[in-house]
Amino acid sequence: MAPRTLLVVLVVLLGLASQAVLRPPPPKLCGSPGGPLVTSPRIKLRDGRHLAFREDGVQKDRAKYKIITVHAFDATKDFPSPVSKELVDELGIYIVGFDRAGYGESDPNPYRDVKSEALDIEELADQLELGHKFYVLGVSMGGYSVWGCLQYIPNRLAGAAMVVPIINYWWPSFPAELSRQAFKRLIVPEQRTLWIAHNMPSLLYLWMTQKWLPSSAAAMRHPEIFSKHDMEVLQKMMTMPVIENKSRQQGIYESTHRDLLVAFGKWEFDPMNITNPFPQNEGSVHIWQGYEDRLVLVELQRYIAKRLPWIQYHEVAEGGHMFMLVDGWTDKILRSLLVGKQL
Repeated sequence: MAPRTLLVVLVVLLGLASQAVLRPPPPKLCGSPGGPLVTSPRIKLRDGRHLAFREDGVQKDRAKYKIITVHAFDATKDFPSPVSKELVDELGIYIVGFDRAGYGESDPNPYRDVKSEALDIEELADQLELGHKFYVLGVSMGGYSVWGCLQYIPNRLAGAAMVVPIINYWWPSFPAELSRQAFKRLIVPEQRTLWIAHNMPSLLYLWMTQKWLPSSAAAMRHPEIFSKHDMEVLQKMMTMPVIENKSRQQGIYESTHRDLLVAFGKWEFDPMNITNPFPQNEGSVHIWQGYEDRLVLVELQRYIAKRLPWIQYHEVAEGGHMFMLVDGWTDKILRSLLVGKQL
C-alpha cells in the first residue's frame, strides 16, 4: 500500500477533480416505472421497505429446524445453497434466504447498518411465523449480519454459524500490530478500498467508479484474491447451471458499496465484547474459516475465537474463501450447527 499521506492526497485530488460524480445516482427500485421486475415473494417491513425472500427445504409447518441464510457480497438469495437433499430430509430443515437491503429485489435502505440488518432478519422471521427461536447462517459479508443478530437479538436465536465471516480491521479489541500486519497482507487495491470505506466514506462511490486505479479487488473479482483451492472451486462451478446475478440490478451504491461502508465503517459495538447467548449450552455459535483464505485472514479469525471461547471455531486446512461450495462442506456446517456433529 502507498504511504497513507500519499493516499489521502490522491483521494482528495480525485474528489476535487470530480465533484459532479461524488453523489451516486438514485437506485432503480424493483417494481417502479423503468425499474427491474418483482419476481419473488416479498414482505413489507415496518418502515415501508420490501424484503424479498426465497424458501427451500422441507415444508415450514413440518420442519424441525428453521434457518435464515444471509448471502455474501455481490450475491443474492437465489444463489443455490449446496446442501444435500438427503440432509434436508433427514433432519427436517426449512431454509429461507433473503436479499439484503439494496440487493436483488429488496428495497434499498440508505440507513443500513449492522443493527438494521439484524432487525430485518427478526422481522422476516416474525412475518413468516418461524417461531420465537430460529437459526442464522451468514457467509462472508453476510457474517456481519450474524454478528448483529448476536448483539441485538440474541434471545431470538436457536444457534448461529458464520462461514469465512468478514473482519473489520478497526475493531477496537484487535491488537494494533496484529490488525496492521494482517491489513498489509491484503492486495493493494483492497487495502485502498477498505481504508477509504472506513476513513473517507463519502468518497467511496467516487473511488469505486474512477478508472485510473484499480479499486476493490473483491468487487472486480481480481484473480489474486483466489487461493489455489478457490480456483479449483471455480472450475467445478463452471460445470453447474448458470444463475443470473441480479445483485446490482437496482444500482451498485446501495448494494455492494453500501456493504463495504457498513462492514468496514465504524460499528456501534465490538464483536469481541459480545457475551455468550447460550450460557446453558442450549444452542451454539460457530465460525468456519479456510486456512488459505486471501480475503478473510486466518490470524484475525483465530484471535476472535480466542477472545470468545464460547464460539466453536473450525479451521479448514486447505480451504480458501469458497470452500463451503464443494465437497459436502455445507452439509458438515449445517449438521454441526443443528445437531452438534460433523459428517
